[in-house]
Amino acid sequence: MPLPFSVSFEFFPPKSVESEEALWRAIQRLAPLAPKFVSVTYGAGGSTRERTHRTVKRILAETEITPAAHLTCVGATQSELDAVADAYWESGVRHLVALRGDPPAGTAHYEPTPDGYPWASELVAGLRARHDFDVSVAAFPEGHPDSRSLDAELDNLKRKIDAGASRAITQFFFDNWAYLRFVDAARKAGITVPIIPGIMPVTNFQSMMKFAQMAGATVPRSMAPLFDGLENDVETRKLVAVTVAADQCQKLADAGVTEFHFYTLNRADLTYALCHILGLRPGGTSTESSQLTVAGSQPPAPRTTDNRQP
Repeated sequence: MPLPFSVSFEFFPPKSVESEEALWRAIQRLAPLAPKFVSVTYGAGGSTRERTHRTVKRILAETEITPAAHLTCVGATQSELDAVADAYWESGVRHLVALRGDPPAGTAHYEPTPDGYPWASELVAGLRARHDFDVSVAAFPEGHPDSRSLDAELDNLKRKIDAGASRAITQFFFDNWAYLRFVDAARKAGITVPIIPGIMPVTNFQSMMKFAQMAGATVPRSMAPLFDGLENDVETRKLVAVTVAADQCQKLADAGVTEFHFYTLNRADLTYALCHILGLRPGGTSTESSQLTVAGSQPPAPRTTDNRQP
């Protein structure tokens, strides 16, 4: 039975032996779901470069999963990033996620590194010129905090795609209409590659609010009461988190979305549950009910005058 959905997962490199063991348990738990790829993040200024490389190499060596290593423009010269890319290619890594990157801690604004790749589009072009990498890039349905407007955001995304990127993965969001409007505008701008929604289950509401503020992601007013009083109730918080995320994914699926990227925060439980609800099963099989979710008609066009989620 063909799969109705494809999924990918994001992890971050571990900082200790204990966190490495936890990460590996998460990878082993999610691997049977046959993700299209798993990405491993890269700290500002290359602060996790060696840990990222080690994690990616272990995934490549010990699993059948396709790893995708993040690379950023921050804190490295062009020759240094070229050397990192060459090392990945020589080790067998063929998928990279090319990002501008966040300013280093203590720095208010992004500044291109001297002799470095100034922007993600230039990094994409450099990687593609060096090797035949499969390159993913970021997209921001509600606009990057540094973007002047959504039109500027689309222009930037198009530059990255024109430079050779194969797909875009969005920043996490909770406003489905914002995502659908963004995809619709991207198609009208001539961007035809997949724009994969990034989904983040809310494991800690207060921490998520801080992330959302930094990322410029809108948090619906209806979400806060759902987590009210659960600060010390981890199990109930997980149940609420998976319910909220599953509702978001189901509505996106009803609108025709067939690819999802999950920000796992190095935990497998919520992501595994969401994939199960979507109909994915170990071994790459699917349930008939999940196929019925997306069967049939064309996805509805996003509304431009209604701010509610679809």
